[in-house]
Amino acid sequence: MTHGSKPAADLRWFRNEKEIKGAKEVNASGKTFTVTNSLQLLVDRDDDGAAYTCKVDHVALLQTPQQATEVLEVHYAPRVAITNSLTFPQEGQYLKLECVSKGNPSPDPVMWTKDGGELPDVERMIVEGRELTFTTLNKTDNGTYRCEASNHLGTSSAEYLLYVYDVPSTLPPSTTPPPRPTPPDTTVPLDPHLASSDPPNTNNRDPNAMGQHGPDHALIGGVVAVVVFVTLCLIIVLGRYLARHKGTYLTNEAKGADDAPDADTAIINAEGNTHAEEKKEYFI
Repeated sequence: MTHGSKPAADLRWFRNEKEIKGAKEVNASGKTFTVTNSLQLLVDRDDDGAAYTCKVDHVALLQTPQQATEVLEVHYAPRVAITNSLTFPQEGQYLKLECVSKGNPSPDPVMWTKDGGELPDVERMIVEGRELTFTTLNKTDNGTYRCEASNHLGTSSAEYLLYVYDVPSTLPPSTTPPPRPTPPDTTVPLDPHLASSDPPNTNNRDPNAMGQHGPDHALIGGVVAVVVFVTLCLIIVLGRYLARHKGTYLTNEAKGADDAPDADTAIINAEGNTHAEEKKEYFI
């Protein structure tokens, strides 16, 4: 705020040298002016240690500018994280765990626990401030380590699961594989006199050799199908031929039988329909 300036002064706000906007008011009192520029903030942990500056600009202050700065102190609950010095801890190695905690007021000291209880009382496990050091790792150190920090605004914690790996073998790998034992020859010839110096190769048989000597099932099946088909055709033709001749016989038998005067004439007419003629008798 400025009083009695003529002309009115210009007030501006800065946060860590970066200008921010405030609420400006200008009141006139006669020939002088009263200027007010207010700033309202909703602070959090990121505003802790931030510098807010109000600068006054006026024609009468070109040589000696006026400004006022205030550094904020914001109290907040701590946050905790654990860092380690080894990615794959192994037996016999040196390991340091650090409890990184940030809060205001500072959460000192921190408290280390293992698997929900106190740390083992061993000389190779040392606690100094925020650090937990293992001078020589051992399989018995496996477990969950917890770091807890607190202040009057709250408590925070972090956990680290420690697993100690076995030490790898220090012997260099062999570049030459060990010789393989030669299997004994188990081939037994059937006849000592017929045995050959070169035994037959039974592992590389021609897959087509079996097919050349064995029966061709596809060919046999085709021949059987043709024979069955021809037989069926013959049966059909023979049946039609017999049926046709039977009808002709019945038809010829019926011709002339209806008009015959007696049985003998009907038989004669039926036996030779086309060539039979009625016999006539003449008396002298």
